[in-house]
Amino acid sequence: MDRLWPRGLTKERAAVDEWLRDLAPSNELRQWYHARPDQWELFRKKYLKELSRPASQEGLRRLYEFAHKKKRLTLLFASKIESQNNATVLKELLDGMKKPPTGTGPGAVHATRKREALIRRR
Repeated sequence: MDRLWPRGLTKERAAVDEWLRDLAPSNELRQWYHARPDQWELFRKKYLKELSRPASQEGLRRLYEFAHKKKRLTLLFASKIESQNNATVLKELLDGMKKPPTGTGPGAVHATRKREALIRRR
């Protein structure tokens, strides 16, 4: 997932259900990693830190929700490095390989739903 939609590709032609652009690395981090592809672990740490910010919480909630509902989920990325990119980090989170940032993950989604249900009842 990237913040900029690819030129010349319509969303209809891409058949994308949802574009969670707030989950993409910041432009600064993306450019930093592009210039330093050998710094994968540091990129990963910085990206996880970005994902822990409040601006990413709704996107993460939606991502976990999609993963829970769908049999197949496709994560798109623009990096030329197929094995080490932002989609790889998101897949690790979905697979439970790495601990998600505080306040995210399936447990947080469940807790948010409970809070929302309680608010609606009032």
